[in-house]
Amino acid sequence: MSTEKQLSYQITNTYSVLNNFTEKTKTVWLVCHGIGYLSRYFLRHFNHLNTEENYIIAPQAQSKYYLKNEYKHVGASWLTKERTEAETENVLNYLDEVYKAEDLKNAPRLIILGYSQGVSVATRWIAKRKINCDELIMHSGKVPAELERENFQFLKNTNFTFIYGTEDEYLKKGIIEVEEKRLKELFPNNFEIKTFNGGHEVNTEIIAEFT
Repeated sequence: MSTEKQLSYQITNTYSVLNNFTEKTKTVWLVCHGIGYLSRYFLRHFNHLNTEENYIIAPQAQSKYYLKNEYKHVGASWLTKERTEAETENVLNYLDEVYKAEDLKNAPRLIILGYSQGVSVATRWIAKRKINCDELIMHSGKVPAELERENFQFLKNTNFTFIYGTEDEYLKKGIIEVEEKRLKELFPNNFEIKTFNGGHEVNTEIIAEFT
């Protein structure tokens, strides 16, 4: 009979940044990528933002794998259904370290954006660690089912935005209707929905509206 045991150990991970944080920086972004990305490539979606005024931080999902079984291009995933609770804590601990390393508590204006799977990561981190931010952008992803309205009530002055493409293959009409209703319950104040004609893709034009 096999038995699964558990142990703890220290690991090292990277994260990527775009531009430099200076006295001219007006907005700091923490952006969580979706499945299949590496953080340094996800940053390409923010190249169009003013380089002096925006400093973008992209954490890196720890579980890396080869894409399309070609053993050429590498992507990463934050979580799976396997031991989700324990793995979530690992991810949150990692984000805590990024938060401290970049002194995000003192950011002039903090935007937290999650794209696709990154929405679940960003919202869990904010809810469980009580992370304050000026903007929470949920782009083409769903908020985890275990999170409730009470988890976000500490955010008194935060703006909440849900962005999705009307042709998103992962967010069919029935799913969207349910998700929109739930989000309005989670975020009864300062909540907005922005849509665009397109599929499951990052919309850089809408992102630029937050600068």
